[in-house]
Amino acid sequence: MPLLTRRQFIGTASVAAAAGMVALRPTDHGAPYEPYFATLNQALKAAGIGMPALVIDRARLHANAAHVHAHVQSRLHLRLVNKSLACLPLLDELSKLTGTQRQMVFNLPYLQLLTEQRPQSDVLMGKPLPVAAAARFYAQPTTSGFDASRQLQWLIDTPERLQQYRDLARAHKQPMLVNIEIDVGLHRGGVPDLDVMKTMVQLIAEEPLLRWSGLMGYDAHTEKIPEIGGLREQSRAHAKQAYQRFAAFMQASPLKAARDTLTLNTAGSPSFKLHDGNGAANEVSVGSAMVKPTDFDTPLLTDMLAAAFIATPVLKTGRFVAPDGVEPLSAAAGLWDTNQRQSLFIHGGHWLARPEAPAGLSPSGLIGLSSNQQILLGSGKQALRPDDFVFLRPTQSEAVLQQFGDIAVYEKGRITEMWPVFPAQA
Repeated sequence: MPLLTRRQFIGTASVAAAAGMVALRPTDHGAPYEPYFATLNQALKAAGIGMPALVIDRARLHANAAHVHAHVQSRLHLRLVNKSLACLPLLDELSKLTGTQRQMVFNLPYLQLLTEQRPQSDVLMGKPLPVAAAARFYAQPTTSGFDASRQLQWLIDTPERLQQYRDLARAHKQPMLVNIEIDVGLHRGGVPDLDVMKTMVQLIAEEPLLRWSGLMGYDAHTEKIPEIGGLREQSRAHAKQAYQRFAAFMQASPLKAARDTLTLNTAGSPSFKLHDGNGAANEVSVGSAMVKPTDFDTPLLTDMLAAAFIATPVLKTGRFVAPDGVEPLSAAAGLWDTNQRQSLFIHGGHWLARPEAPAGLSPSGLIGLSSNQQILLGSGKQALRPDDFVFLRPTQSEAVLQQFGDIAVYEKGRITEMWPVFPAQA
């Protein structure tokens, strides 16, 4: 085979380089609405919703609730995490679908709201609150008939906090249920070892106003562990073994009680499927998985459905032109990437969410995010016009569900109800 001349070599290399550049060039990701979102777009318009809204698909919500219920029924108790589902009608619907009155509450305002308006609730606090918050709860008792001495379990994580709650119980002559937070591997808090637990057992045993009601060991961190060299499985096994160790210690202590009288809570949305009732825990908590934001697109939850979307109107559309001084950058970007040729500005933005529909929309890396009129870029194949809706999936349900006023309930091609949400609260 004859050798290439220098000119031939350079020409061949140039062709190869050009071919490589073409191969690297982004393809067009744009497309019009899928039928589901086309129908949802029309439903929102028909309902006269002209501003950003949080939409829940009722059929998908019901499917998720049925899936959770099928997993836990007759094997475990289910507790709904109300900070992740911060809407009374939503919680009511899920409570009915899953047959539970158990809720996990994370702050004083939601505790006051729930106990006043849903006095049948069985409440476990999801984090240890400063004793000042507990004192305020007892200083402003509900008038609903809710009995805190039977229906409310305070979460306690250290001997020091236990002493504070003991002193509060004495001051109010108030019996209290005490659930002990244990550290099963997250290291965010909770009792770290049996020596500390022994001290807490003694404090409870010595105080007639305190009654031990169970354990809470949050293990959802296991699903964040990289699946490398068996690390995730090791983390799962460690969490279960740690829980078993604490539970066995308590049952050998002066506080021992029948398992079915205790709240032995574990899990969270990412990890509830790891539990089948054969371990030490007898209850799992589930919240966000019921509406499945993007943070819960995990292997254990593949058969659950995205049921919550942010819908926001398009205000303006047109060719993407960068601000004065950098206009050539937008032209160059559009030449290279067809997905940066068209711009649209939405009502609001900068949420904990990712564009979902129509396909192929993304924020501008040049202009960035905005909470007022965020720009999204696409190829134009989305074929959006002003007053059409862009749909985003929240990355989480906690806090996000409360940013838009009443939740729009979507059912059978229509917006059928508007559900009020809890006030925003950490």
